[in-house]
Amino acid sequence: MVRVRFAPSPTGHLHIGGARTALFNFLYARHNNGKFIIRIEDTDRTRSTEEYIEAIIEGMKWLKLDWDEGPFRQTDRFDVYRNYVNKLVSEGKVYYCYCSPEELEQRRKDALAQGKPQKYDGRCRNKERVQGSEGSRVQAAIRFKMPQEGQTIVDDMIRGKVIFENEQLDDLIIMRSDGSPTYNFTVVVDDVDMKITHVIRGDDHLNNTPKQIHIYKALGYEIPKFAHLPMILGSDKARLSKRHGATSVMAYKEMGYLPDALINYLVRFGWSYGDKEIFTREELIKYFSFENVGKSSAVFNPEKLLWLNSQYIIKSDPKELAEFVMPFLENADIIHKGQAIDMEWLSKAIKTLQERAKTLIELANSLRYYITENVQYDEKAKAKFLNEKSRDILIELKNHIESLTDFSAPELEKIFQSIVEKHNLKLGPLAQPVRVAMTGGTESPGIFEVLEIIGKEKTLKRLDRAIKTIEPNL
Repeated sequence: MVRVRFAPSPTGHLHIGGARTALFNFLYARHNNGKFIIRIEDTDRTRSTEEYIEAIIEGMKWLKLDWDEGPFRQTDRFDVYRNYVNKLVSEGKVYYCYCSPEELEQRRKDALAQGKPQKYDGRCRNKERVQGSEGSRVQAAIRFKMPQEGQTIVDDMIRGKVIFENEQLDDLIIMRSDGSPTYNFTVVVDDVDMKITHVIRGDDHLNNTPKQIHIYKALGYEIPKFAHLPMILGSDKARLSKRHGATSVMAYKEMGYLPDALINYLVRFGWSYGDKEIFTREELIKYFSFENVGKSSAVFNPEKLLWLNSQYIIKSDPKELAEFVMPFLENADIIHKGQAIDMEWLSKAIKTLQERAKTLIELANSLRYYITENVQYDEKAKAKFLNEKSRDILIELKNHIESLTDFSAPELEKIFQSIVEKHNLKLGPLAQPVRVAMTGGTESPGIFEVLEIIGKEKTLKRLDRAIKTIEPNL
């Protein structure tokens, strides 16, 4: 069975690159009826926080990347790592290193100045275990004995064969002198214990892979298959970072993006399926494979994401959008926090506007005139359409509406038609003043739909207010 994992370090929020990695793992697991596991790599105690762990989990839930096992935490597994280290010690596959951090740093600087490889020189490799006073052990780091000749070949599912010269590999520390394990070691132990079959991660980890392969071999375990995803770049072709704009997944939620739109956008970083641009989640699971993942880095394009989000808003069920838009209505003070609102009615209002909105923030703001008691008039629109020319016709319309029992778009259209025919007008001289009275501006969905959604009571109040706005100027 395929078993994959997403293993973020909780040193920040879930970012675009991490979300793409999680997504590819999720899709590969679902496509192959496998298992998707979450593991929190929190051994960096100085930078890892509970807040970031919660933020990562929140981001995964918002994207609906459901996992089957976990989230496991490395800090709960220190005894496991020590047991594996002791196994390697007993088999002579590691050694104790007594070099201080200061010594190592000075040697690194010297090697850099001389143009030599900045790797550990192996001076402790053949040392006996050092005893302290009265037979106590001197604190030491534990280094893994890397092969010093030959090559390590990574047979990558995306890049094909990648060759590393073993003489370039460092005898890496697998356990620090304070007893804490290091990244490259814990990753292998966790993947062994969790029976991971495929390691799918960013290509910034590619240089770690040969080191990890040798640890797998030393422990006597089967090596998983590897797939290293191409980087996501900013517009300047540098690695995507905060200077290119928002990189946190939850920042896109706050900006009014739909999770499925972001998923669809992220999957296209490196993966394609013919010329198809927009996919349902079911289609992504059905079609996903690494045969269609390219080696080249992709450039993050905010305009493309915005367009894709607008397409998802257009295609979404208005009832689902109603749930999504509620927090944005609260944030914009269009409704009060906790205010009850008829969701069926809100869905109808959204249906008239969803083709015009690119984000949920835009959608929320466009709903304002449906919900608010008093619309704010655009001054130019007010001057042009709420004047003595429109006063009498607005009064006439108001009188007709007062006696209307079936307040629906078709019946309202009949009233409008009868008035314009009576006065030998086109629809605009009536519809535009009404539109300004209802919405405050000159653009909206069809005026009959707008009136039906606003409702009879509010429509009459707004017409009355518009008429009274005109009268002081007469």
